[in-house]
Order: sequence, then structure tokens, then C-alpha cells
Amino acid sequence: MKRSVSLVLAGLFSMSAWGADLMSVYQDALNHDARFTAAKAARVAGQEKVVQGRAGLLPGIGASASTTWNQNTYTGTDRNFNSNTVGVQLRQPLFNWGSWVQYREGELQTALSEAQFELARQDLILRVSQAYFNVLNAQDSLASLKALHEAAGQQLALAKKSFEVGTVTITDVHEAQSRFDLSSAQVIAAENTLEVARQTLAQIIGDVPEGVQGLREGASLAPPEPSDINPWVDAAQQQSFGVQIQQIATDIAEREVSRNRAGHLPTVDLVANYGQSNAGATTFGSNRSEITSRSIGLELNVPIYQGGGVSSRTREAAALLVKSQAELDDARRSAALSARQAYLGVTNGLAQVRALEAARVSSRSALEANQLGYEVGVRINIDVLNAQSQLADTEQQLAKARYDTLLAQLRLKAAVGTLGEEDVAQLNALLTQ
Repeated sequence: MKRSVSLVLAGLFSMSAWGADLMSVYQDALNHDARFTAAKAARVAGQEKVVQGRAGLLPGIGASASTTWNQNTYTGTDRNFNSNTVGVQLRQPLFNWGSWVQYREGELQTALSEAQFELARQDLILRVSQAYFNVLNAQDSLASLKALHEAAGQQLALAKKSFEVGTVTITDVHEAQSRFDLSSAQVIAAENTLEVARQTLAQIIGDVPEGVQGLREGASLAPPEPSDINPWVDAAQQQSFGVQIQQIATDIAEREVSRNRAGHLPTVDLVANYGQSNAGATTFGSNRSEITSRSIGLELNVPIYQGGGVSSRTREAAALLVKSQAELDDARRSAALSARQAYLGVTNGLAQVRALEAARVSSRSALEANQLGYEVGVRINIDVLNAQSQLADTEQQLAKARYDTLLAQLRLKAAVGTLGEEDVAQLNALLTQ
């Protein structure tokens, strides 16, 4: 019976002491996660926005060419000839407020794509960590239930032997058989849960890991620093990537209003033209002619009336600006709430881990006492079975509390926009090597 106690205590760490670690899984996810790959492509596309916006401020050069066959008849005489024209035009905007605002929008849109990419990177860390710890939690649950199943089998064998010699009743045998059958069903369910967790991780990293490394026994879980919740909330409202993204979106919406209003403003361009034309003859039979033209000047365009379209688009942009400002306010509130939830998840998780560690010691002592009492006849079979179940349940709750606390630490960093690869490395250091 003592062996069952050691099985329960060691089970949570026996299955997790080999395999891939969190950092290697994260590196695989960087290369194989479809969602992150899409985010990288979106970032590359977003970097072109500033180039496209700048194009409206730079000179544009265009060339044209034409050739025409002319066939004419004049007083009974045919005059057939070919005429060719070549032209080049350079147009440099000197004043175009709409193009300038669009250039500024391009800069903001590029910054927006960068912020969205960093948010996707943080999301990848959280998804990888969540999937990784789900596998660990499933492994721990399976190990604990297998240990409980073996202990229940030993208790069943002991109950049958005791019944044969007449020291217990048939009820003890039935109770032990019931717990043994129940633990068998729980093991099957735990194996299914583990397989689902492994496949979920495989969806992110592109392959099913053979195994993952678990937490070291006695790994220290650090409290949040600073220990006050208010600095975390303030930082989240200012620098979380969700707030940054919405702030940039609001800035873009403001410039959209200005860009649409620019539809009422005049534009001034510097225009230079060069043209050359030649013809083999003329309608009146003169010899071949060649004409070269050059011009440079300023071109002023003043919009007068465009059917109300400019005013309508301006009103639309103004309404979208109000919408974006409201979404920015909501993003700040959501960031504050996320920071509070994550902070409380860490602090409460640490307290829960300490309480469950104490409960594990008590459950272990209770199991040993009940086993000894059963052997000397002061405890019945159901007492031992209940003590075994309580210890297994406490072990599972303790493991889950540890993983939830570690995830809450990552979510707290993500809430303030500071979650990065170094946090993965720190967490990886807590795993078995």
C-alpha cells in the first residue's frame, strides 16, 4: 500500500520529464503557425503604405506616342503620308493638401501594421503557452489517474483477500470494485483529453510533439512586480497593443476627415512638356515637316462643384472619426480590465498554489493514516478509497493552479504590451532539463 502513495506523488512529474521544451515549441510555432504567417505577410504589405502615400508628393513622368496613316484626295490628286508624334510630360505637385494628408496616412498605416504584427506575436506566445500547459495538465491528470487506478486495484485485491479470510464484508469488495471501475473510465477519458491537447498544440507548431517537459518539482512562481495593481492598469491603458492599434486607427480617421475636406481646395502643379511630331508630307503636297515643342509652367485646378460628393465623404469621415474615438475609449477600458483580471489571476493563483500545497501534505498524511487504520481494523475500505481519491484530486488541482498562475503572468505582461521572447525564456527555465 505504501507504493500507491509514492505513485500518486511521483505521477505528476514522471510523464513530463522528457520531450520538447516551451522555447523549442515556440520556435516551431514562429515558422509553422498559419495565423502568425498571415500576420507576417500583412506586416510586409503594410510597409508599402508609406511608399504609396509618398508617391503622391513625388513627380510623375509620362510618355506618349502615336503614329497615323493619312490618305487624302485633293482636286483629283492623292496625298498619302504617315505622321508620328512623341511626347513626354513631367508633373510635380506643388500644392496638393489631399496628397500630403495621404502621405501622413501612409506612415500611420505602416505603423498600424507594425503594431498589429506585435499583437500577433504576443497572441502566438499566449496560444503556444496555453496549448503547451494544456498538454502538461492533461499529462499530469493522466499520470495521477493511472496512479489512482493502480492504487484502487491494490485496494481491490486487498479487499478480496480480506473477504476470503473473513475480516471484511462483501460490501467492502463491491466498493473497491466500484472505485476500480470508475478509475478505469477516468483513465480512458484522460487519455482522450491528452490526445486532444496534443493535436491542438500540433495545429500551432505543425507537428505532434512526442512529449513536452514539465515543471520542476518546487519551481518558484514569482509574484508580480510592482506589487501594486494600479501601475499595471495605468500601463495597460497607455501601452497595450490593443490601445496602440486603436489610437493609430483614430489618428488615421482624423486625417481622413482632412483628406476629404481637401477636395474643396485648389491644387497647383508644375508641368513640363516635350513633344516632337513629323509627317512625310501634307495635304497640300509640301515636303516632310518636323515640329518640336517644349513648355514649362504652372497649372492651377480649382474644384467648383462636384455634385455634393466631397461634402458627403467629409461627413462620412467625421462620423467614422466619432466611431473610432468611442472604440479607443472602449479599448482603454478593456485593457484596464484585462490587466486587473491578469493581476488578480497571478496573486490569487499564488495563494491557491500555497493552499493546495498544504492540502497535498494533509491529504498524503490522511491517506497513510487511513491505510494504517485499515490494516489494524479501525478504518474501513471506503475510508482508504476516499483518501486515495482526495489525494489524486488535490494533486490535479495543484498542477492546474500552477499552470493557470504561469499563464496569468504572461497575460499580465501582454496586457501592458511587454510580453516577449525573454518571458518565454524565463518560463522555460522553470521546466525540467
